[in-house]
Amino acid sequence: MNHTKALRSLAVTPPRRALRPSSIAGLMALVALAVLPLALNDAFYLHLAIFICLNAIQVSGLSLLARTGQVSLCHGAFAGIGAYASVAVVMGAGLPFAAGLLVAVVASAAFAWLLGAIVLRLRGVYFVLVTFAFGELVRLCLLEGDTVTGGANGITGIPPAALFGYVFSTKASFYCLAVVITAAVFFLLHRLYRSPAGHAVDAVGENANLAEASGLGVRGTQTFAFTLGSALAGLGGALTAHYLGYVSPESFNMHLSVALIIMMVVGGRAYLFGPLVGALVMTPLPELFRGAVETQNIFYGAALILMLRFLPQGLSSLGRRVGDKR
Repeated sequence: MNHTKALRSLAVTPPRRALRPSSIAGLMALVALAVLPLALNDAFYLHLAIFICLNAIQVSGLSLLARTGQVSLCHGAFAGIGAYASVAVVMGAGLPFAAGLLVAVVASAAFAWLLGAIVLRLRGVYFVLVTFAFGELVRLCLLEGDTVTGGANGITGIPPAALFGYVFSTKASFYCLAVVITAAVFFLLHRLYRSPAGHAVDAVGENANLAEASGLGVRGTQTFAFTLGSALAGLGGALTAHYLGYVSPESFNMHLSVALIIMMVVGGRAYLFGPLVGALVMTPLPELFRGAVETQNIFYGAALILMLRFLPQGLSSLGRRVGDKR
């Protein structure tokens, strides 16, 4: 009975609280971190910063699903669906960039909703295997549909992002756009996690059987998280296509899905800014080991093992550990 009351209390939106000094300091640090690439004005650092933002958007969608207790191996496939949908709208139909982003989000969400309605009744490794199979199916469809997708050669000459007549053709301008969209995504997720729907997501992730016994729709909640998370993947994929000006099926294979999962785990799936922390650490990490060609994967794997060994809850848990010690 006590557990039932506790779960039902999750449906109540908590009262607004004033920002603590630590929260204000954290926001100021994020602003300073966002301005740093512009201050450096270096093409390489701007390129890394853009991919940090794009990865953070996609990982945040994966983290939303992970909060319900499921892990997907087809997140890269939904990014590919969003990328190709946006390219088809902009280059094929001649519609503006904003319409391409909207179609990318809707297309990825629609495919995720259809897939989730079928496979979300599976749990654990079975769900992971089905999502892996779906990801490979999408990749093969993109490879074989060369008349539409360009096949293995991909699609080149994708126009850059443009809004209200302004073309984001330089790295600095696109970085500003990526920062604004990333901030908007995390703001919406912040509001979601504080809402009854977000509390239901956390309750299902903590104990699905108990949540269902308390009246929460487990499958409905997981379908909602899977659909919204995949929509964010589609958004990130569309932005990536218009930034690089090139898209191919191999850009959205299983390796991308695994990389996004690693970023989520390293950053901490239970924290709002965990995806951002994971992308901030794991995106530039391969570049640090690029000089050691023969031992790059060894250093990369050792760094990952050490982080998971000493910080199983992710790097975002460092703040809570310091606070607990104090």
